[in-house]
Formats: sequence, C-alpha cells, structure tokens
Amino acid sequence: MTLKHNHQHIKPDNQAFSTNKRNLIIAIAITGTVMIAEIIGGVLSHSLALLSDAGHMLTDTLALGLSFFAVIFSQKPPTSSKTFGFYRLEILAAFFNGMSLLAISFYIFYEAYQRLLSPVEVKGLFMLAIAAIGLLANGLGLVILKKSAAMNLNVKSAFLHMLGDTISSLGVIGAGFIIIYTGWYLVDPLISIFIGLLILKGAYSLVKESIDIFLEATPNDINQDELLTGLINIKGVKDIHHLHLWTITSGIYAMSAHVLIDDLLISKSAQILREIEKLLKEKYRMEHTTIQFESVSCGDELVPENSIGKMNKTDEYGI
Repeated sequence: MTLKHNHQHIKPDNQAFSTNKRNLIIAIAITGTVMIAEIIGGVLSHSLALLSDAGHMLTDTLALGLSFFAVIFSQKPPTSSKTFGFYRLEILAAFFNGMSLLAISFYIFYEAYQRLLSPVEVKGLFMLAIAAIGLLANGLGLVILKKSAAMNLNVKSAFLHMLGDTISSLGVIGAGFIIIYTGWYLVDPLISIFIGLLILKGAYSLVKESIDIFLEATPNDINQDELLTGLINIKGVKDIHHLHLWTITSGIYAMSAHVLIDDLLISKSAQILREIEKLLKEKYRMEHTTIQFESVSCGDELVPENSIGKMNKTDEYGI
C-alpha cells in the first residue's frame, strides 16, 4: 500500500483581520454614540420607542464588542491542545449574537403587545429627529461592515445587528410621521412587530449556519458531487472514499479523503497529489487538506463497498 499525506497549514489573512478589526471598532463607536443619543432623546420626548431602541442598541454594542474580541482571539497561534488555533471563537461569537438577536426579536414582540393594549403618547417631532440621526449613523455602519460581512460569519452577525438597528430607525421614523400627522399611536407597536419579524429571520439564519459549522456539515457553497467528479477525473485517481468536508471558520474549509491509486513510485504519486491540491485550491479555495493514498495492489479489503469512483479506469501511467 502506498500512503501519501498532505497537510497544508491554515494561513491567516492578515489584511482581512486588520479590516475586520477596524470596521468593528468603527461600528462599536457608531452604535454606542447613537445609543446615548436615543437615551437622552427618549427621556426628553417621553418616547418609550426611543428608549426601547436604545436598549436594543445597548445589546448590539455588547454583541459588537463580543465580535471584536472574537476577531482578536481568532488570530492567536495554535497550541498543543488547540491544534486548529482559536478560529472557532468567531463562530461561537456569531452563535451567541444570533441567540441575542432571537431574544431581541421576542422582546420587541412583547413590547409591541403591551403597547397595543396600552398606547403611549409620544412627542412625534422630537422622536422623528433622533430616529433620523440614528438612521444616518446606522446606515454608515452598514456600508462599513458590508464587504467584511460577506466573507466572515462573525462580522456578518455584527452586520445583522446593525441592520436591525437601521430597520428599527426606519420604523421609528415612519411611526413618527404618522403620529405627527394623525395622532394614531398604535402604529408604533405595529411597525415594531414588522421589525421583530425581520430580525427573527436574520437571527434564525445566523444560528442555523453557526450550528452547521459546529456539526461540521459540508459547506453550503461546495457541491460535494461536483468535487468528487473533479477528483475522480484527475489522471491516476481510481477511486475516492472516506471523503469529509467541513468549515473551520468563515472562508476556511478543510477536507480529508482516501484516494485509491495504482502501486506507483513516490515521484508518480506526488504528481497526482499536486493535481489534487491544485483543483482544491483554485476551484474551492481549500488549502487545509489531508489526503491518504491507498494502492490498488493492496486488495479490495481497503475499499469500502460504498466507495465512489470509476474502478474500471485504465492505468494512465502504464504501471
């Protein structure tokens, strides 16, 4: 049996790390400033909506802080007991942020129910002005985090928090206009319910994706059948089995597999390995791989009954 092991180490993206760190600091500053403004505005205008949104912002500020520290700790080098390093801290932070978003959405539903039962009189104009400031600040935060959120689940959780803040500000502004011109205070809890539903949807997606990563599910953007077809078509590969694909953290995937080949010289098997590495790196951005070669000449006992591949492929190396 010929065995070949390839274990490429994970290479941290220092540029992405610096960008995520800077963007989260800016987002924390924006959220904290808006929170203070809404507390002051809520007290002066007697607006429960603004005070509730300020509480929402406080939760978001804490969540953003959690995301920031997760980004910092994720860059710590691996240890003998944490051989993958601390990358999963980002996913853990995303999970807790998702859970906090779920809690926020249910709190909004509760507050909306209370307001439907007992409408609260609000100074609409003052409420509108503060909410408009919050909208501008949160919109800026979304623009800052958008690019990083597309590549990092932890930053995505922070982005969703700010999206919830932005939608909340829009809801408060809409409610402010209606209250000013109609005096209909029930619009506030009705808009709050809509906001809560949007936050709930984003939170569910975030929690589900985090759990999938913890359960080491196949990454959503990798088609396993397509990957198998690509591997089996590489010159010299006879079969693939014991294939495992998982996500270490956002944008960093790992794979292990047993690859059946002919009983080749090491130089010949190294050529096959390079082709496998090339496919995985160029098409799937996968640099953390463990490939074990098994030889056809070792007998059928090495190949499981449910193996995948084309066992009748001819020997393209003439050996």
